[in-house]
Amino acid sequence: MRRAATIAAVMIACGVSGVAAYQLAPPPVQDLAHWREIAWPFPRDGWPVGRAFRCDGACAGTELYVRAKRGFCNCDRGVADDDEVDRVADVDLISPRFAAAAPGEEVGFGEMRGRARRYDLDMYDGARRAAIGIAISRRCDLLVAVAQGAGDANALQRATLAFLETEEMKQWMVAALDGR
Repeated sequence: MRRAATIAAVMIACGVSGVAAYQLAPPPVQDLAHWREIAWPFPRDGWPVGRAFRCDGACAGTELYVRAKRGFCNCDRGVADDDEVDRVADVDLISPRFAAAAPGEEVGFGEMRGRARRYDLDMYDGARRAAIGIAISRRCDLLVAVAQGAGDANALQRATLAFLETEEMKQWMVAALDGR
């Protein structure tokens, strides 16, 4: 009888703690920032079009553009420095008037590694925007992402990286680098 009571007490405690952990856990990224896919807004160039997204949640107004540039990376060292991020991250598609706001930092998604760097943009209409340029590599291929918005650069970077780290986006990035 005592053993049955102990087992019942442990089961109740586990159930209560599991419910509490579920209720107190932070919501998934998708609940914090609602990203929806939009049309690729840029004219065709030497690279295939990618995917474009707009955030309608906490990062409202942020737009993100992601695409693969296969065969465009240094096979030995990948994305090694901020100059390379400046050259390849497609920030100039948004506005040719951009300036780095800070040194870049290392980022990674699964087996892909690279760098992210923040920029200040002067838009055609005179508005100022924050941007984050990301360049990651896998073998000899490059995946670039650039996000821009009117909000805080730190929040923009957090929302962008969190979205790119979702399982759906990681799967798409690998498929894009594989040419699928």
